[in-house]
Amino acid sequence: MRLFNGRAIADVVGSIINGNYYNLSTLNYYNYTFYQANSTISNASACYLVLPDLHPVVLSNGTWVNGTSCYSPYYGIGPRGSLGILFACLFAVSITLTLANLGKHGRLFLRQEKRFRAIGRRWQWYWMCFVAACGIIGGASAVDVDRDYLQGLAIILQSFFFYLMIPGLLGVVWEGVRHWGSWQERQAYDQDPFSLPQNDKRSRKEFFMPLIFYLFAWLNFFLNIPRNWEGFDAQSSAEEIDATASPLATDVRFKIGAISAFAAWCIICWALQHAVHYYKPRNRGPLNSSVGLIRQTPTRFLLTIPLLLIVIGYTLSASFLWELNPGNIAANVGWLYGLGYSPTFLILIINEFDGLMRRNEDRELIDQRIARGLTIDAEIGFTRARKPWWWQQKTEDRFLTPEQRLKALTTEIGGGPVTSRNIQRNIELGILPIRRPEEDEEPFRDQEAISGTAFSIGDSDSDSGQSMSQRTVSTTASRPQQVKSMLDV
Repeated sequence: MRLFNGRAIADVVGSIINGNYYNLSTLNYYNYTFYQANSTISNASACYLVLPDLHPVVLSNGTWVNGTSCYSPYYGIGPRGSLGILFACLFAVSITLTLANLGKHGRLFLRQEKRFRAIGRRWQWYWMCFVAACGIIGGASAVDVDRDYLQGLAIILQSFFFYLMIPGLLGVVWEGVRHWGSWQERQAYDQDPFSLPQNDKRSRKEFFMPLIFYLFAWLNFFLNIPRNWEGFDAQSSAEEIDATASPLATDVRFKIGAISAFAAWCIICWALQHAVHYYKPRNRGPLNSSVGLIRQTPTRFLLTIPLLLIVIGYTLSASFLWELNPGNIAANVGWLYGLGYSPTFLILIINEFDGLMRRNEDRELIDQRIARGLTIDAEIGFTRARKPWWWQQKTEDRFLTPEQRLKALTTEIGGGPVTSRNIQRNIELGILPIRRPEEDEEPFRDQEAISGTAFSIGDSDSDSGQSMSQRTVSTTASRPQQVKSMLDV
């Protein structure tokens, strides 16, 4: 309700508003308007509260003294802010568990194959970090939603990051299901590489399913996120809500975005059924197939897929009903946190605890290969002897890639700084060069125990009757030879 406006009350000297006296000439000169619905005075550039417990003063030059901005924190933290802080802390803790799982399951112990890339097992944890970050920002923004007198950036941030969390949450569940199917394929391929060709109906389905899923997921993103979000803070009065905030929060783009998220959820269910159908024991008949699908599905998917459907159902309902919308500051916070943030956090924590209990896939595959080798050996009657303690050291390069093996070979041959390091290592180990005998020495003659002694050798039998010749051989004093190895003999 506008109580004064320029010329209409130019003859009035002053007015008392909520117990405070204001010069109407000054207010009219600077085009200030009093709104009785929310007890604020504002013009195009400034807004101030004129509540009974506040006593702002306006000077003749338009300067406000002891004024309180309309967008400053005025109230205390309510249920929305308290629950927002709680979920922000929970999402922050989940990031630490997600990083631990990323390091555990993203580490390689086998050579990477072109058919099964390491990035495939890491995408789930990347999406979980993204969702947790959105939850932290949205939960922290809820504090200012409760405290601000008039809504501003806080409600925009919480609404923005809540809707941004939806495509990330779809990515978490999808990557978990897709990689589980890929892991089943990898185990079957490791047993028999020719059992799963790459040009059959199964492989064509696995090629198109990710494309269709991300088509709907990105459609949800582009319909919800790139828009003008400034209308969400227009909730100062009922007239403003009906004119701006409610139509913006329930427009057709949010409706189509929620429907596209549901289509992506259907693709996730299809991928799960595909993996069970091709990589698990088959069941005949519709009833047996349904029971087998539930039995063969991991427990985490039986929990996370329905939880994801709850979040999608809430966003779909909020796109039609303003009373349920996360951007409505007057809505019951149970809808937002009970159907929005709680299922999201449960999806993250279920995947994290499941990842902590599961082993690294490379280690699991190594154990399967060892078990198959022992089974084959037992079938042919071969018993493996226990390997000595140094066997592991001698076979430490069995998991190297071809490039790493080539680099190791060049290191053994030498060259450049590598050779310098080898020479330094040989010197430190005390490897001495082999002593070679001189040309005038007889290598197979024993050296005399006493050095420096002269003796004569005479030819007793002489057919020509010549005088006997004497040869004097003297041994020189030298250090006795030290035999280091059999190569020195």
